[in-house]
Amino acid sequence: MKPLRKKDKPQDVSRRQFMTGVAGAAGAGLLLGQAALPAWADGGSAPMDSPATPWLASFDADGTAPEYNPREMPKAGEVIHKFEMEVTIGIHEIVPGIKAHMFLFNGSYPGPTIRVQENEWVQIDLKNKSPENHTIHWHGMMLQNEMDGVPFGTQWPVFTGQGYRYLFRAQPAGTHFYHCHVMTTLHQQAGLVGALIVEAKEDIVKKTFPYTRDYTLLLSEIDTNWVNESLNEMVGMGMTMNAMNNDMKLMGEMNGRMMGWFQDKEAFLKSIKDGYTPAYMTSMVGPNRVITPNFFMINGKSYPMTDPLLIKKGENIRVRMIGGGMQPHYFHLHGHDFWHVCQDGAPLASPVRMNTIPIFPGTTSDIVIQGTNPGSWHFHDHSDLSTTNNGIHPGGMMTMLMYEDAEKYGVTFKDVIQTNS
Repeated sequence: MKPLRKKDKPQDVSRRQFMTGVAGAAGAGLLLGQAALPAWADGGSAPMDSPATPWLASFDADGTAPEYNPREMPKAGEVIHKFEMEVTIGIHEIVPGIKAHMFLFNGSYPGPTIRVQENEWVQIDLKNKSPENHTIHWHGMMLQNEMDGVPFGTQWPVFTGQGYRYLFRAQPAGTHFYHCHVMTTLHQQAGLVGALIVEAKEDIVKKTFPYTRDYTLLLSEIDTNWVNESLNEMVGMGMTMNAMNNDMKLMGEMNGRMMGWFQDKEAFLKSIKDGYTPAYMTSMVGPNRVITPNFFMINGKSYPMTDPLLIKKGENIRVRMIGGGMQPHYFHLHGHDFWHVCQDGAPLASPVRMNTIPIFPGTTSDIVIQGTNPGSWHFHDHSDLSTTNNGIHPGGMMTMLMYEDAEKYGVTFKDVIQTNS
């Protein structure tokens, strides 16, 4: 996965490496009711073999209100972290020999991980260099309506060659993500999705489970045949629609698969008179295609190309899991239980001990794995279809929890790469 590019030069994305700017406009500083912070019992980290007793979260009936008014603007002197996000069409390799044309954020799938501190200002300049229309929705963010990225709901879609500036305060803290909200069935499946990590000012997870490594797993799936056919069709239709912007006489060339939007009811009725066939008239435009995913990915790769989770005996690691696709997945870890600590960015009232966790579309779940059982352990979706590549097992959403010091504890068997069982 390529890192998010700053305006001056490509670099790794980390909070300390963000390009910063100074806001020039002053705005009202209305502070809304702040959610109560969790109450803490005395004590340090949870022992490896006992519940996380120090974790005590209080309940606040008004706790879902944003800490800062989403409609306020940066004040003079406040730092703004600035990024450029460019959409293109390119080729992405899922596993050796399987490549697909996809939409890409800054040339990568998934898009680069954005990592910021809670309540910091973020500015993203979207540039559309693809033949399709796009927006970016900041999934889980409490921001002003104009920044939400919903085409025809909060903004016009960004057409070919155009741009749009998103500016918002990163709230609330937690594991979130971003994705294109134009025809999400295609655009998100075809690559326009990425992780957005907002680090908490006070990390309740780290206080209870001092972790030393932080992993993000973005889960998604793709029907390579459907995406390929749809992209070819969308590119052709996009060229027609762009031409229609300059010559409305071409309205008769529209078909029911094109984006159907009109200024008002009169314009809609006139377009039908001029030859437009609405999508709901399936007998005239043909039946909808059935989407059947055939590759299932972790961070854009299917097994055996997925990256392992590395750990050592006695170490805690945090794993952030993002449901970035259209299907639910049920991740199971061999040889261990783990703690489910956050859901959709928010800490749970108390950690839950599990060995299998459901990740539904649009949700995020954070877990803490404790290094208690040296070896090389499977971590995979227990929905068996998702552990195949084009119907062949093993593949898909499989990775390994690998102890770097396993041999020290007598584990000598080395994991073997398998492509067909």
